[in-house]
Amino acid sequence: MPAPSPAEQFATLERQGATLRFGMWLFLTSELLLFSGFFALYGAYRATYSADFQAALHHNTLAYGSVNTYVLLTSSFTVALSVSAIRRGAGKAASAWLGLSALFGLAFLVIKAAEYGVHIHEGALPGHWYRFREAPTLGGARFYTLYWITTGAHALHVTGGIGVLLWLAWHARRGRYLPEYHPTFEMGTLYWHFVDVMWIFIWPIFYLT
Repeated sequence: MPAPSPAEQFATLERQGATLRFGMWLFLTSELLLFSGFFALYGAYRATYSADFQAALHHNTLAYGSVNTYVLLTSSFTVALSVSAIRRGAGKAASAWLGLSALFGLAFLVIKAAEYGVHIHEGALPGHWYRFREAPTLGGARFYTLYWITTGAHALHVTGGIGVLLWLAWHARRGRYLPEYHPTFEMGTLYWHFVDVMWIFIWPIFYLT
C-alpha cells in the first residue's frame, strides 16, 4: 500500500489526524448530551416516584441486563485487541478481532430482544400500553417508559456500532490502515467504546439501584 498523503485541505497528516479526532470527540459529545437528557429525566422521576421506582426495579429482568453487561465489556476488550493488532501492522488479525466484537454486539441485541419479549408478555410496556401487574402504579409506568426509550436508543447505537465495526474489519483485511497512520480506525473503535460506556451507566440505574 502506498504511503498515505493528506487531503488537499490539510498541510500534514498530523493536522488531518487531529481534525478527525476533534470531529469525532465533538460528535460523541453530542451523543453524550442525548443520553444525559435521559439520565436527567430518570433522576427527576426517580425523586418524584421513589417507592414506585424501587418496586419496578425489584421486578426488572436483572439476569438479562447483567449478562449483556459482560457481553459488552468483553466486546470492548476484543476491540482494544484489534487496535493493538493494527499498530503492529497485523490487519487480518485486527479484522478478526473486530468480527468477533461485532458478534458480541449481535449477541447483545439478541439478548435484548429476548428481554423485550419478557416485558411484552408481562405488559411492562411504555406509555398507555403499560399493564404490568407487579408494579401497577404511575411511577412504575414512568420507570418502564424511560426504560424502553433509553435502552431502545442504546440498542440503535449498538446496531450502528456493529455496522462501523464490520466496515472497519473489511478495510483492515484489505490493508487500508498502516501502523503509523490509522486515525479513522481508532475513531471507529472509539465509537464502540462510547456505546459500551453508556451501557455501564444504564445498567445500574435500570437494574441495580
